[in-house]
Amino acid sequence: MTLLLAGCGAAPAAQGGFVGGDGSLTIVPAAERKPAPRITGELLGGGSFDSDALAGQVIVYNVWGSWCAPCRKEAPALETAAENTRGRAQFVGINTRDLDQAPANAFVRAFDVSYPSVFDPDGRELLKFGSQLPPSAIPSTLIVDPQGRIAARVLGEVTAATVTGLVDDVAAGK
Repeated sequence: MTLLLAGCGAAPAAQGGFVGGDGSLTIVPAAERKPAPRITGELLGGGSFDSDALAGQVIVYNVWGSWCAPCRKEAPALETAAENTRGRAQFVGINTRDLDQAPANAFVRAFDVSYPSVFDPDGRELLKFGSQLPPSAIPSTLIVDPQGRIAARVLGEVTAATVTGLVDDVAAGK
């Protein structure tokens, strides 16, 4: 059984071709977790990414776009969470719908984002999550357990405390 907790925030609203998440948090019991897809691609600023290289670690995926106001608002909280969980989790952004890297790279610089982001302009990597993640809910954050299964999902803005707590729980085997 999946536990769904409603978070704070406004109801979903259509904005710029996406639906802002409502802040809902889904925690998936270990026995019901499904495998996360293999994510690969070009990284903003160069290089490549393959999630297989992170096997055995907690992964925090954050789906964002430079054009997304809620993404701008949550960026400092994600950076704080990444710092708070360093050594316990690897954060990876999935930049979607930016048609070229310039605005996305400007976002990374403006918010001092320290973790890598996969450049996914057409949403190909995002769509690999299938029904586990609505492709129109941006921003979204997923926590993947060390066994490579999706353990939690937040649709909408996150706080540093929420992400840190989720990572701590998943890293502890909860």
